[in-house]
Amino acid sequence: MTEPIRIFLADDHTLFRDGMRALLTTIPDMAVVGEAATGEEAVVAVEHLLPDVVLMDIQMPGLNGIDATRRITQTSPHIGIIMVTMFEDNDSVFAAMRAGARGYILKGAGQDEVTRTIRAVAQGEALFGATIAGRLMSFFNTPRPVAPTEIFPELTDREREVLELIAQGCTNQAIASRLTVSQKTVRNHVSNIFSKLQVAGRAEAIIRARDAGLGL
Repeated sequence: MTEPIRIFLADDHTLFRDGMRALLTTIPDMAVVGEAATGEEAVVAVEHLLPDVVLMDIQMPGLNGIDATRRITQTSPHIGIIMVTMFEDNDSVFAAMRAGARGYILKGAGQDEVTRTIRAVAQGEALFGATIAGRLMSFFNTPRPVAPTEIFPELTDREREVLELIAQGCTNQAIASRLTVSQKTVRNHVSNIFSKLQVAGRAEAIIRARDAGLGL
């Protein structure tokens, strides 16, 4: 008898985790091995539990799902991460893909879609579902608007440069290396960017930046 697919749940909504756990426990070849309510908890727990698949929410307090995904895939690229979220906009999808997610399903998806995606990702494949696949096709078939000459005038030139790199999926360490500055300097720039754009975190900043034409 083959071992079940070991699944980790990362979502700050207890009811969602309870519902997903109840669903997955009815599937013979799947087992939930752990849960987390924040991105930080997920990164630490996944490092110790080494599940086959992580179901990751995008919006969580503290470290968001995009950054948590990036950290996990950098240290454990064999772990398949599936974003399970209410957001189906192109920017969220691309941010998840750049971070290393191999699946993307919407909350409210049926059991068949959830289990099909988990099995595919556990086998090393990538599966983004019919709805998301349709949006990706539409995105690539639609001419992209030319970005305005002055984007986010409230930002300095250096902050805009940092935001461009954030939108490309770069970590603070990578940005520091690219710009030949310290990570502390990058953290200060990132903090100023979040404050000026009034965004809660990296994922929201990426969405704002890509909407304005940065990081494409």
